[in-house]
Amino acid sequence: MTPEAPRARVRVTSPRTSAARTRNVSIASEIDEQTRLGEVYITSLMRSQLRLALGVLLVLALTLGLLPLLFTAVPGLAGIDLLGVPLPWILLTVVAFAEIIGLGAFYVRRSERNEATFSDLLDGR
Repeated sequence: MTPEAPRARVRVTSPRTSAARTRNVSIASEIDEQTRLGEVYITSLMRSQLRLALGVLLVLALTLGLLPLLFTAVPGLAGIDLLGVPLPWILLTVVAFAEIIGLGAFYVRRSERNEATFSDLLDGR
C-alpha cells in the first residue's frame, strides 16, 4: 500500500451568496421615504378623494342649478303656496338645505371609507 497524498480541501459555497438580498419594505416606508411607489399610492388616494368631491359637487350643481331653469320653464310654480309659503322658497331653503346636509354626510362617509381602505393597504390587509 502506498501512502496517499493529502487531499486538497475544497470549499463548497452556495452560488447565491453574491446575489442581492431582498429587503421587506412596507408601503408606509415607501411613502415616508417619498419614493416613486409611495408617490403613486398617495396620488391614488388623492385622485379617489377628488373624484368623490367632484361627483358630490356635480350632483349638487345639477339639482340646485336646475331649479331656476325649472322656475323659468314652468312659471306656474311661482304661484303655488304650501302652508302659506311660495313653493320656490320651500325648494330653495328646506329642500336645498336637506340636500346639502345629506350630500355632506354622504361625502364624509365615503371619504372616511376611502381613507380606511388606504390605511388597510398600508397595514397589508
